Amino acid sequence: MKFFLGSTFLVLFLISCSKFEGEGGSATIKGVIREQKYNSLGNVIAEYPIGDQDVYIIYGNGNTFYDDDIKTSYDGSFQFRYLKKGSYKIFVYEDCSTCPSGKKEIIVPVEITKNNQTVTLDTINIKKI
Repeated sequence: MKFFLGSTFLVLFLISCSKFEGEGGSATIKGVIREQKYNSLGNVIAEYPIGDQDVYIIYGNGNTFYDDDIKTSYDGSFQFRYLKKGSYKIFVYEDCSTCPSGKKEIIVPVEITKNNQTVTLDTINIKKI
């Protein structure tokens, strides 16, 4: 019986040491969300950083449901910290006049390749109709 318990512990130990995308690392993904307000003719009439905007992150490539979310600060900035090496997707929603739900996602793929890395995304502009 001791051998069986030892084997179980070894299997659990090996599984717990696997490194997958997600929290528990030392990397950071950060960026800024700006809102572009459009008039009825489709012209941009205002552009500004947007505070209190939901930003979502998906850990890995095989997942389609978000793993975590955060709100932007007053200046439109956000950051997901303590991430491991791997693939991620950052996404936000923007207004869409031709979409049944009235919203469309903007997805930005991100790759973290080393510990302590900070990935700064290009500004993400979202449409406000």
